[in-house]
Amino acid sequence: MISLSNAIITKNALAHSLKGLMEHTPLNKITVKHLVDDCGLNRQTFYYHFQDIFELLGWIYTTEALESIAQYRSFNTWTDCFYRIFCYIESNKAFCCNTLDSLGRNHLDAYLYSVTHDMIMGVIRELSEGLEVSSTDKEFIANFYTLAFTGLVIQWIRNGMKEPPKQIIEKLSELLEGNFVKALHTYGNKSAPSL
Repeated sequence: MISLSNAIITKNALAHSLKGLMEHTPLNKITVKHLVDDCGLNRQTFYYHFQDIFELLGWIYTTEALESIAQYRSFNTWTDCFYRIFCYIESNKAFCCNTLDSLGRNHLDAYLYSVTHDMIMGVIRELSEGLEVSSTDKEFIANFYTLAFTGLVIQWIRNGMKEPPKQIIEKLSELLEGNFVKALHTYGNKSAPSL
């Protein structure tokens, strides 16, 4: 039986190796054998923890990236959250670009969607206190802004990450200023009984 701490150490070793290999090898060319040889483990150990390389890829995005933005889920901190997402991608450029250009793209998409949606939903819950807005309408608003942001990030990656993240965040802040509240009031008024 492997202890929890040993399991985390092993998963981190595999994650570190995968990220290192992805610096110079396309994801679809990396095999489990390459991975375990790189970090000095055996195939059985890999398969004890992960079904395949794509599951490891998803685990990396979930653990590394989600943990770094967990505290940024309020109206006052949403720009900090977005900035941290950009910083994570910049500091893991080869890893993220390689993921984007592979069959593992859905893990990058899922990561971006998950962190953005959680943060935006936190903002919407905070701003909708006291308003009569259905959970379906809140979800619609969160989904709209989440898809807009994730599309923006994917395009930024595809364009070579040239525009500085702070500049993008400033533009987003100007664009979204007041729009969350306006959308919530619009949906709140829609469900209110007419006089």
